[in-house]
Amino acid sequence: MKLKNGFILRDIGGECVAVPTGSDIDLNGMITLNETAKTLWLCLEKGAELSDLVKALTDEYEVDEETARKAAVSFTEKLKGHGFLE
Repeated sequence: MKLKNGFILRDIGGECVAVPTGSDIDLNGMITLNETAKTLWLCLEKGAELSDLVKALTDEYEVDEETARKAAVSFTEKLKGHGFLE
């Protein structure tokens, strides 16, 4: 899986926000990410697969593999639904 081009992460007012870039900027495309989502987003920027996302969560947080998998699937499904993934 890989994120579509055209987004950068920025710290805005203490919040991590994925901001669209380019000439046709639609600020409705901005999303706020919590720490878990930020971890997953950074992995997806590198083209991570689901197993990589699960590993990143289990390495970074004290969660079991099943919980990490559910979180990763939920997050990627939301991104797909909003057109953020290729």
